[in-house]
Amino acid sequence: METGTISGKDKFLKRLSNRMGREEAPASVTLPAWSKRPQDKVLEGASQDELVDVLIAHSRAIHTDVVTSTSQDLEKFLQEAVSELGGGPIVCTRDERFSSFGLGNYLKQEEKNGSLHIWEEGSREDNFKIAEKANIGITFSDVTLAESGTVVLFRQEGIGRSVSLLPENYIAIIPKSTLVPRMTQAAKIIRDNQKNGQMPSCINFISGPSNSADIELRLVVGVHGPVKVIYIVVEDA
Repeated sequence: METGTISGKDKFLKRLSNRMGREEAPASVTLPAWSKRPQDKVLEGASQDELVDVLIAHSRAIHTDVVTSTSQDLEKFLQEAVSELGGGPIVCTRDERFSSFGLGNYLKQEEKNGSLHIWEEGSREDNFKIAEKANIGITFSDVTLAESGTVVLFRQEGIGRSVSLLPENYIAIIPKSTLVPRMTQAAKIIRDNQKNGQMPSCINFISGPSNSADIELRLVVGVHGPVKVIYIVVEDA
């Protein structure tokens, strides 16, 4: 994961502290011990299978289809999803999980046929141009929120945001182990990454297709992102 840099942090914090009547910024912050934490009780104790059911139910509400698959059948279901969305051109992230989940040969064949582009780090503008002309973008989910039907993407080398943003359609491959109840658990994962020096430069929360509404509450889909989204939940344990 990329390591970012922070500029002007101490100067900024000192200025805030001065405005609050302190000469220096505190060396550390102690979080209060809240007497009630209702956020921890939502879906508490739910199994991964139960979280899948919650994900499916909520995804229907946000106009997103969910397919469940074993790792052995993943290629078949991915091909079916690609076909349902009208085929290529396709753009995907440069992610080792494609190979570890048995999709390496499929990607090589599609790339050989000229219907697939794999994100090239260092070719920013070319990646953007290809992604905006692609019919389908494909990524893996890093964390998945069952309660809201949300996939979370961590920006890493080879994994660019435009893959899930610019194509007309989007397929998210969701390893079952990435499912958590809600934002509470995702925030903890992100905090732990930060403590370990692995904070990504960008974190995206994607809940189905792009939805917008005007002042008359008319829903418009696809204005700020994909028109149609398919989630493929795959067994990985």
